[in-house]
Order: sequence, then C-alpha cells, then structure tokens
Amino acid sequence: MSKKSLVTILIVLGVIILSIIILNRGNGVSEKDTRCIGQNSVFYVQLGCHACEIQEDMFGENSKYLNMVDCYREREKCSEITHTPTWIIGGEKYQGVKSIEKLKELTGC
Repeated sequence: MSKKSLVTILIVLGVIILSIIILNRGNGVSEKDTRCIGQNSVFYVQLGCHACEIQEDMFGENSKYLNMVDCYREREKCSEITHTPTWIIGGEKYQGVKSIEKLKELTGC
C-alpha cells in the first residue's frame, strides 16, 4: 500500500469519527437532567448567536425541555439581557456557554 493511500484512509477514518462525535452531541444529557435544568433556569438566546447554538446543541434533542427565550423574537422579555447566551438561575445572571455539569451544579439538579 502506498503512503498516499494510507494517508487517504486515515483522513477518511478521521472524518467518520468526527462525524459520529458531532452527531452524538447531547445524547449523554438525560431528559431528566435537562427537564430539571429547564425548570430551574431561563436560557436567553438570540437568532444568529453561534455560542447559543453551541450551548443548545449540548442538549441535543432534549433542548426542547429548556426554558428558552429568543431575544430576537421576544425583545420585551430581554431588557436586562446584554449578551447571549445568558442563563438566569436563582436570580443570578450567568453569561456565556456553560458545561452541563456547571448548569446541573447551579440549578441543583
């Protein structure tokens, strides 16, 4: 096998592995944990916010259980929000993407 063929095979395998990782993002977050986080927080996002998409993707299909407010469509609910994503948990603001573990800690889930 030539060196060029080996490199091609390794690249293809890398792309396949990366695709599997991306497609399975959020599958490790249980529905129970997501529901708990959603019940104990408000997640402010905005149309076109890449960081918001990253945060939402962490929950995968379970993101539907989050208490989300889109500041682009619901501006009246976002008068106190200066950056997105922002989480309001226990009356405190947390800006930026947060890990699932951090959100569980902050919400007591």
